[in-house]
Amino acid sequence: MKHRAFVGLFVAAVLSLPALAQTDSAAPAPTAATQPAATDQTTGASGKQPLQTETREGFWGRVNPFARKKYVQRQTQPIRDRVNELDELTASNTKAIKDTDARAQQGIQLASAKANEADQHAIDAGNKAQLAQQTAAQANTRIGGVEQVVSNIDQYKASNQTEIRFRPGQAVLSKNAKSALDDLATPLKDQRGYIVEVQGFSSGRGQMAIATSQKMADAVVRYLVENHDVPVYRIYVVGMGNAPTQSASTEEDTKGKHTSGGRVEISLLKNNLEAMASPSTAPAAASQDQPAPAK
Repeated sequence: MKHRAFVGLFVAAVLSLPALAQTDSAAPAPTAATQPAATDQTTGASGKQPLQTETREGFWGRVNPFARKKYVQRQTQPIRDRVNELDELTASNTKAIKDTDARAQQGIQLASAKANEADQHAIDAGNKAQLAQQTAAQANTRIGGVEQVVSNIDQYKASNQTEIRFRPGQAVLSKNAKSALDDLATPLKDQRGYIVEVQGFSSGRGQMAIATSQKMADAVVRYLVENHDVPVYRIYVVGMGNAPTQSASTEEDTKGKHTSGGRVEISLLKNNLEAMASPSTAPAAASQDQPAPAK
């Protein structure tokens, strides 16, 4: 009987030892007040204090061979929480890095597009400036040409001269005279910058000679206007009578030579307006300067 009681007490003691060890191991970890050295440690990536290592071993040491599932879960729960916090922090940082990279790429693309647009604007501005410079140069050239034309518009030079002779006391154009006038007036069609000077000369004296010379000059003007459509405003006519001719030699006769018959001198005078308007137009031939008199 005593032997059975002793065996029962021994079995009860053995069964109570794991419970006592669990109780010792489940004792609360020392707080920050009991561990002053822990306050000197820096915080981790999660912003919390690092996990503290439990220095108390208990009855079974650091490893309890009789630990239950709830005990293990209670011991590992802080670790799981900290791991989850680190995963969340890593995911948040990854997302922030991706957002920052996306914004940076967008900013780079926008800056590149703005730079390309600015380059295009600069190229367009350069082209417009070059075009404006060319236009200004052309305008200056045209202005210079216009100034030259305007300055020389009233400076006429003799281009062709023809002399028409009349029989005494008559003011009728002969066939040769009409042919000479045709040769003079035909090239004048659609031309500009010319005038026709018609001077009539007649023998005799006084008003009678002037009137006769005026009639012969009017006959020439009438033929040019009616047959060649020469504008009247381009013709200057005057009856000189028996005035001295301009062909008189001043060395031989300072008083000049008077005409001995009826004749009309037609002089074609031109300025450079026609040459500026149509540079390809050739001037009158030099052989027409002094044609033979028409009788």
